[in-house]
Amino acid sequence: MLQVKNLSVAVGGVTLVQGVSFNVRPREKVGVVGRNGAGKTSLMKVLGGEEPQAKGLVQVKGGVGYLPQDPRLDGVPADISTLSHVLSGRGLAESILQMEKLLLAMEESPSDGNIAAFTQAEEAFRVAGGYSAESEARRLAAGLGVADGILDRALSALSGGQRRRVELLRILFAGSDVLLLDEPTNHLDVDAKAWMLDFLRAYQGALVVISHDLDLLDEAITRVIHLDRGADDSTGTVVEYRGTYSQYVDQRAADEIRQAKEAAAQDKEIARMQGIVDRFGAKATKASMAHDLEKRIARLEAKKIKSPTARKAIKLRLPAPPTAPRTVLECTDLAKAFTDATIFEDLSFGVGRGDRILILGLNGAGKTSLLRILAGVTEPTLGTAAWSGGVSVGYYAQEHEGITAGLSLVDHMAAAATDELSGREMRSLLGMFGLTGDKAHQDASTLSGGEKTKLALAQLFAGRHNVVLLDEPTNNLDPSARDAVADALAGWPGTIIFVSHDTDFVSQLRPDRALLLPDGTIRHWNDDLLSVVSMA
Repeated sequence: MLQVKNLSVAVGGVTLVQGVSFNVRPREKVGVVGRNGAGKTSLMKVLGGEEPQAKGLVQVKGGVGYLPQDPRLDGVPADISTLSHVLSGRGLAESILQMEKLLLAMEESPSDGNIAAFTQAEEAFRVAGGYSAESEARRLAAGLGVADGILDRALSALSGGQRRRVELLRILFAGSDVLLLDEPTNHLDVDAKAWMLDFLRAYQGALVVISHDLDLLDEAITRVIHLDRGADDSTGTVVEYRGTYSQYVDQRAADEIRQAKEAAAQDKEIARMQGIVDRFGAKATKASMAHDLEKRIARLEAKKIKSPTARKAIKLRLPAPPTAPRTVLECTDLAKAFTDATIFEDLSFGVGRGDRILILGLNGAGKTSLLRILAGVTEPTLGTAAWSGGVSVGYYAQEHEGITAGLSLVDHMAAAATDELSGREMRSLLGMFGLTGDKAHQDASTLSGGEKTKLALAQLFAGRHNVVLLDEPTNNLDPSARDAVADALAGWPGTIIFVSHDTDFVSQLRPDRALLLPDGTIRHWNDDLLSVVSMA
């Protein structure tokens, strides 16, 4: 069980939520919802033991499995196998290493002490389910779409999406009593997502999940915690709702209508009493009555009901790019291989000015690897990717690699912007993405995942590139922000080469062609390919 009492969370000196209290019992499944920047991820970090500036009580009975929005592998050996990393969720990888050492010692010196030490370690391993652990891990991996071959590869050779699914696999394999999952369906294809929903429905522990996946919120949760900092970015409030996400939406709308009516009635009453005070306050015979009314007005003001104010919708006007040459890119016989696997080979294709190219393929087919080659981040094993003169390439990486701790949002924009963009224009671009006010001077590493996405996109277009490479740009965005980004990109005249699992986003961008990996087939776009997008 999870118990939270009077919890306050601050990041970068800004209090995001204050005085939060709630309990989550076994078999309860709670969804935490709210706009980007409301404090959802910061709250989850506190619950998961990654302590930002927090005050209050967090108590957990049993083990905790925590999936951060951006899992890091700091401290994990670079050469560890993926399977060993998964088994470490129960401490079994360490047990295997210990048994190997004891076995070697016993073979070198079969003394009673060495034999007893190995026998004791092996029995503990057997009782912990060690001999069936690998088959169980591979069964869970199959459900999450992690291929058998991936488990046998070095963890460091995996793509960002693969590492995130492996981290989710490790957490599920560990069998925790409390699951804290931040965007667990990111990077899952349609089959893996369906498997994940079934797993969460059947899960017997306590679940707290952050997700913009409406299917998950509707089908796998029983309660909603709404977290909202308000339109003016004031300290967050928390309201709980019973039921699915759809039921929450209906209840929330009804609450906002009721709250608006109550606020209007209260404002009307305050105005009525203030009018009486203004009219009679100066008269000696009415002074006592006016004084009493002023006290009543003060009491009402102290408990004033705030009318719900709709947050200003994001409306993006992206800077126009410089004109590009007719042909922007020619790829010839591209191949990418790691020490233990060839990802793709013999890719040859061209891209023209203003083209929209969607890269499609199953997880592990090399979509991110290809984008990283095109961006110049990594080199191909074979072949060439040649950009034409006059082409300026911007790259959005799904892991937010360009965001540096210790630098403000304004610093990041200044580093990314061309000389043609003034400071006011940079702030305006941040503002269009909803990153306004004091947030512009905040340490960028303290942003939520959705806010980091917005910053990275703002940086991208501050660079005035005429070609952009986008790797899952809608991950972590709330629905309104996702629609705004899609609408803006749909009308942007530059060249876009992108990867996305988001069928709505793909539809809004209207690709010209799709590049299918790993075989490199080019197909003219038609909506039948949307079914492949959801599986990719």
